[in-house]
Amino acid sequence: MRVSADRDVCVGAGLCALTAPGIFDQDDDGLVDVVTPDPDPAQQAAARQAGNLCPSGAVRVTE
Repeated sequence: MRVSADRDVCVGAGLCALTAPGIFDQDDDGLVDVVTPDPDPAQQAAARQAGNLCPSGAVRVTE
């Protein structure tokens, strides 16, 4: 699995960081930062959920 995010599309809702804090964070402007682009198996369900919850579609999860 590979996780990425398009910061140009991000609206700063923060659902990714709340859902998968070990994978995502937010910068000082509230935009998404991917801190773990290659999550371990224990984090993958949270990564998928964060991708599904992102209101702007900025978070991408590739299997």
